[in-house]
Amino acid sequence: MLWIYYAMQKDGSGFLLITINSVGCFIETIYIVLFITYANKKARISTLKVLGLLNFLGFAAIILVCELLTKGSNREKVLGGICVGFSVCVFAAPLSIMRVVIRTKSVEFMPFSLSLFLTLSAITWLFYGLAIKDFYVALPNIMGAFLGAVQMILYIIYKYYKAPKTDDTEKPKTVSGHSIDMVKLASTPASGDLKAPPQTHGGDLEGQIEKEMANQIQT
Repeated sequence: MLWIYYAMQKDGSGFLLITINSVGCFIETIYIVLFITYANKKARISTLKVLGLLNFLGFAAIILVCELLTKGSNREKVLGGICVGFSVCVFAAPLSIMRVVIRTKSVEFMPFSLSLFLTLSAITWLFYGLAIKDFYVALPNIMGAFLGAVQMILYIIYKYYKAPKTDDTEKPKTVSGHSIDMVKLASTPASGDLKAPPQTHGGDLEGQIEKEMANQIQT
């Protein structure tokens, strides 16, 4: 939306900016509608808040400031600077995905086709900006081309990355002495089940001997 408004300030040289960004607005609107339709309630509410704050109130405020406080070439410069700032944010957004790729060593969330066409688009618009001598069109695409190239390099590095293999063969497990003792203890009968052999004390033994000797004398 900002680039369309910026292109309208240029005399006859903003036709391509108007056409491509009109298509972009249409496609991005479909993305937003799909997201709001299928997102949960919390995400839907937060998205609607951001959408209203930036795409409606923010955009309206920028138009009012540019129309009321700037004129001629100054308006183009102010609006061009604002467009560059938002374009840098767009190109910097994939940095979070690049961090995830480096941390997880997986390119699951960074498709190669997106990085490839982002780089090609940035390079094309960079040369277009240089050709028409438009600094505001060329500048953000320098960063876009660089970050797109970095994304493709990361994809190539981690696409065929293989985690170091771990030894699948399990080592024989050693059982500690405490475990063995516990097994033995569990296999032995409880203390209450043990029957101690009858014990004879010294006094009882002498009495028995005397009785036997007396019986022998009587016989």
